[in-house]
Amino acid sequence: MQDKEKKEPERPVFKGIGSITLFENNDFIVLNKPSGILSIPDRTQSQPSLKDFLIEKFGIIFTVHRLDAATSGVIVFAKNENMHRHLSLQFEDRSTRKIYNGLVTGKLSTPEGIIDAPIAAHYSQQGMMMINAKGKASVTEYAVLEQFRLYSWMQFHILSGRTHQIRVHMKHLGHPIACDEWYGDGKPLLLSSFKKKFNLARSAEEERPILNRLALHAAELRFQDLDKNQHVFEAPLPKDLKALLQQLGKWNAA
Repeated sequence: MQDKEKKEPERPVFKGIGSITLFENNDFIVLNKPSGILSIPDRTQSQPSLKDFLIEKFGIIFTVHRLDAATSGVIVFAKNENMHRHLSLQFEDRSTRKIYNGLVTGKLSTPEGIIDAPIAAHYSQQGMMMINAKGKASVTEYAVLEQFRLYSWMQFHILSGRTHQIRVHMKHLGHPIACDEWYGDGKPLLLSSFKKKFNLARSAEEERPILNRLALHAAELRFQDLDKNQHVFEAPLPKDLKALLQQLGKWNAA
């Protein structure tokens, strides 16, 4: 079996940390990460990450968790060691609440449920994960929010924080995240795939995808600050996912 190669993500026009900041105080900063930007540096330093930009701005920053490069949504970084320790413990003991939204292929036979399946590193595919009885305990709660003809718009509540957890669990159910090049077919979503009598514009040489990145968004994050105050941060859906849902809803009704 050959290694799967990562496709180069579509890199958004980045206008600086201020343009994506949801909240900031002396202890932490919460961002709405665009799809296509790394959370933290990768092994090859292939492109600047959010952490790089934060270090440039603040001088020092602490990683608490990460989102896949293609995933958009809410992410928090600590500004000092005390907050880093405090947040890290909350992530470890599962006292945080992490809610994601995503589009998956097909129609689920059970509209809501719990996936309890351990995850481990893939035995041959570097960077990939897989269901394995000897892996780490991994639990995902899911619910279908809206059903389309070929896809399902879902909510995920992850009770553990494993690499690629939602992506692996949905592949396990037979409904991978749309446009997932590692755990699905990786194909972009085209209007022609669900719109009847689709005609390509005369001026276009080929059809432009409605979505050409992983259809996964970190929608909500809850945690406590150093004074035990509860914080809830929500990241609105990016334009590409909004447009996709509008089109799916339109042609689903038709």
